[in-house]
Amino acid sequence: MLSVWRAAAIIAAVGLSGCATIVQGRSQDISVASSPSGAHCVLQREGRQVGVIEETPGSVTVRKTKDDILLSCTLAGYQPATQFLHSGIANGTYGNIIAGGLIGWGVDSATGADNEYPSAVSISFTK
Repeated sequence: MLSVWRAAAIIAAVGLSGCATIVQGRSQDISVASSPSGAHCVLQREGRQVGVIEETPGSVTVRKTKDDILLSCTLAGYQPATQFLHSGIANGTYGNIIAGGLIGWGVDSATGADNEYPSAVSISFTK
């Protein structure tokens, strides 16, 4: 009888592992608006381009990681504007740790699903 319970526990742990990966995914959309609108924006993480918005307002899909993203925008007649998009802990992470334990959190951490960026960003330009 003990082996049946052990097998059920293993199946439950595997079934619950990676919950945020399944529910929240490994990527997310980030909407960027600017004042004034019409800016060209590049998103970089660790010196590599991860997205481009040709003209604001617009949105881009990025892969989630623990690393922050640098948003750099340009608009003719204005000074360039930059903003860091900080990678934070996704809301579902704590519930996943409780439900899926260390295995579930480990899967989510490895895939980036336990992180998230701001879903909407607004950047202002100076003449």
